[in-house]
Amino acid sequence: MDRGKCKFFGNRNKIVMDLNEIIREHALPFLPAKSLFRCTGVCRDWKLQISTPFFAHNQSVSFHDMSGFFSQCQSDPPSFTPLNPMAYGVPDPSLSFLPELVDIIASSNGLLCCQGRTRYNAYYICNPVTKHWKKLPKPTADHGSDPAVVLVFEPSLLSFVAEYKLVCAFPSELDGYEFEIYSSVEGSWRVTGEICFGDRRVVPRSGVHADGIIYWQTMHSGIMAFDLQMERSQLLSHYGHGKSALGAMNRKLCSASIVGSKITIDVLSNPYTNTMQMHSGIKTWETKVLTINLDATEVVLDSSSLLGVLFVNDDVVVFRAGTKLFSYYLKTQRIMHLLAEFAEKKKFVAYVNSLVEI
Repeated sequence: MDRGKCKFFGNRNKIVMDLNEIIREHALPFLPAKSLFRCTGVCRDWKLQISTPFFAHNQSVSFHDMSGFFSQCQSDPPSFTPLNPMAYGVPDPSLSFLPELVDIIASSNGLLCCQGRTRYNAYYICNPVTKHWKKLPKPTADHGSDPAVVLVFEPSLLSFVAEYKLVCAFPSELDGYEFEIYSSVEGSWRVTGEICFGDRRVVPRSGVHADGIIYWQTMHSGIMAFDLQMERSQLLSHYGHGKSALGAMNRKLCSASIVGSKITIDVLSNPYTNTMQMHSGIKTWETKVLTINLDATEVVLDSSSLLGVLFVNDDVVVFRAGTKLFSYYLKTQRIMHLLAEFAEKKKFVAYVNSLVEI
């Protein structure tokens, strides 16, 4: 009997050790950065594992959830609002580790793009978690003080250092928009030969990247698209249902808006609709309407309410109702109150809590 008991406890200890190894090797990389820093206190092995460059790289490839957003009002420093304060966070939300005061303008999978306020308004790429940053060289073209830039970073198992591109659509002297691209691999800017003609004005900070194509909102419900590989542009027609925001769902462009108690999400089913034959029968947009209930939050939605979607992806829609900010989770249909006061013209940049190395 005694021998059997010893064998039982030995097997149980082995099971516990195996479970510990499984969590350390296969579960930790899927956690956000703040949660991982808390996990370093579990034991010495976990602390050593999390502190290695290989783990940081693995986490940047594995974790892509929208964790919160940076916001900024006029000349104030940035601030960070997490979707879940226990899980997500950054050590210095004001980004005071940068060499000058900055304006937040774009983000992508853990990297944040900011623009300085002095001299030629230099661009900075940083990771707010690690406080590592890089100052980009001066662009060839004049992007202005409120540029329409999109940061494109797709983590890869084959690259331990982030390889990213920064794309800016700037007004052309030929009544249209030209495009300048910064490549971290080449370390330089390059103006493409493409010009998107038209009288549509691009909306700054409205751009998103979806499956190799960058999209910007334009005034009067239009969309400008730029194919990164082909370096070709086109204008798309889209008639929104209120103040909308562009996003990506299943690697496809989507546009979300809110009117009353309904959120409308339009997904672009064919980005090359302008190349199709007439009367082809292929729909350009697919529409989904969601009904939300904000009674519990004591917010009355009517035609006079100040409504607007600020962010949308596969998992969550962030929208403003009055002066309050809410998140709506698409899978669970759960609504969370994020902020009691959010100014209409406040800058908003979504962020992923990643350990990515610049």
